[in-house]
Amino acid sequence: MTSKQRAYLMSLASKLDPVFHMGKASLTTEFEDAIKEVLETKELIKISVLKNCADDPKEIAQILAKDTRSEVVQVIGKKIVLYKQADEPAQRKLKLPVS
Repeated sequence: MTSKQRAYLMSLASKLDPVFHMGKASLTTEFEDAIKEVLETKELIKISVLKNCADDPKEIAQILAKDTRSEVVQVIGKKIVLYKQADEPAQRKLKLPVS
């Protein structure tokens, strides 16, 4: 992902509300499965890591990106933004700028 594409996705993500809130249970297989499903339909999601979660949001973001085959757009404080292009071209909603 180029810096131009990342900047575009960050601008879109700034208007999004978090789709998921991660609490003290942290990462579970059910949580990851739910994220995979939503990423397939929405492509760009924001996740909020609550204060009672002891894990580092940057580490969580890297694990989620690896397990869901998505990309970390940004991690700011306790907010994680992930992007995964839809597998089917007809389902793609976001058109990334060409570098």
